[in-house]
Amino acid sequence: MKMKNLGKKIFITFILFTTAVYASVTARVEPPVVHSGETATYILTISGEKVHKPVLNDICGNQILGTSSQTSIEMVNMDYKKSYVLSYEFAPQKSCTIEPVNVEVDGKTEKSNAVKVVVKPASQDKDAPFVLSLKPSKEELYVGEPFVLNLELKQSKNAAVVDSKFIEPDFKGFWIKAKSQATRQETPEYIITRASYKLAPQREGNLTIKPAQLRIATRINRRDMWGSFMPQVKWRNYYSNEVKIHAKPLPNGAKIVGDFTISVKADKTEITSNEAVNVTVTVKGEGNLEDIGTFKPYIDGVNVFDEKIEIHGDALTQKLAFVSDKDFTIPPFKLAFYDLKTKQVRQIKTEPIHIKVKGSANASSSLNIKKEEPKITIKKAKETSVPATQNSVNYIWLAVVFISGLVIGIALMFFKPFKIARKEKSFNIKDEKLLLLKLLPYKDEDEEVKKIVDILEGNLYGGKKEKIDKKLLKEIIKKYDIA
Repeated sequence: MKMKNLGKKIFITFILFTTAVYASVTARVEPPVVHSGETATYILTISGEKVHKPVLNDICGNQILGTSSQTSIEMVNMDYKKSYVLSYEFAPQKSCTIEPVNVEVDGKTEKSNAVKVVVKPASQDKDAPFVLSLKPSKEELYVGEPFVLNLELKQSKNAAVVDSKFIEPDFKGFWIKAKSQATRQETPEYIITRASYKLAPQREGNLTIKPAQLRIATRINRRDMWGSFMPQVKWRNYYSNEVKIHAKPLPNGAKIVGDFTISVKADKTEITSNEAVNVTVTVKGEGNLEDIGTFKPYIDGVNVFDEKIEIHGDALTQKLAFVSDKDFTIPPFKLAFYDLKTKQVRQIKTEPIHIKVKGSANASSSLNIKKEEPKITIKKAKETSVPATQNSVNYIWLAVVFISGLVIGIALMFFKPFKIARKEKSFNIKDEKLLLLKLLPYKDEDEEVKKIVDILEGNLYGGKKEKIDKKLLKEIIKKYDIA
């Protein structure tokens, strides 16, 4: 019996000893070499009975995109060996060395080995089952000059695809003016997909369009811990070539390049006093429409309100509103640009628009009516002597007039608030157009007035429906005695 117990103790001690021998932490990266933008997996294999899994916040300064874990038990020399496999997916931005990780195993701290990750620049593989290519219509052009970037994908018909994801090139430094719909063509060996982008450089110098990227998922078989094949999905990245563009500055100090037309349309040419004339300016053509500034003109005695410029495709529009109480002329709208065909700076413009205001102030002032001044004849009174009693009567009347004037003055002082109240009541603050005209003279000198004017302009000419602080409005009306 003692021999059995001794044998049992020796067996248990042997088990513990072998477990301690097998306790270890190893680290590796799959794959050890990746291209920029691809993901890699950091794998920790831990052998031991009791394992405290490490907490990793990042790998080589890169965010952890996903984690997974597996547990396996295998027999080695009539002994059981327990292992944990921890996987961390990440996308390394540059080559680095993953420092050793401390893991507590069976009450002891074990340290993994360091692992190197090599990151190579994205490159095009022309022999791969998926081939992406970028081809620009021009490689040297002016700032703002449009060009077409053609994208082509050749896919082998023998390539099996479970899933795919396309990542566009980096267009930093370029305006994206348009994108075409993709077209598809089949040949005996390939499926060819084509698309195009219309771009324009935003600044001068050497610009680079980074490669486009295509992520393809394919099905593979891997053995599980029991030795059976297990279907899995594996992602692989394919890259296009990168494109170099040299953008030249525009000659003769020009800021706009292309070929344009300009037009203007007014909704009316005859209005009543303080009625708005709505005008739309339209520019069409090929070029850097994005660099065209506002067409808002300055017209003496006319309030001009401009909306934000809108660009849709090859057309630019801007809406403006003009308000005045007298006749005025909207001057021509002009646009200067560098013409690529003539290699010269051209200027195009619209015709002036004359606006007639019914009952305008300048119409009445233009009439020259001469009035006959009345002739006043002063007759010299005869010298007479005034009795003393009449002089005393005159003094009495003077005293009565003085006292009456004093009484009326005091009465006016008492009744003034009611007069102001009636004045405020007679002004309809709900008439936003009239209210805007009343407040405009005080806009530049009072910040509170400016806030209300901005709200009124937005409501009248910007399609907004913002409420005005009535208490503040009444204070302003009282402050400036607006009637």
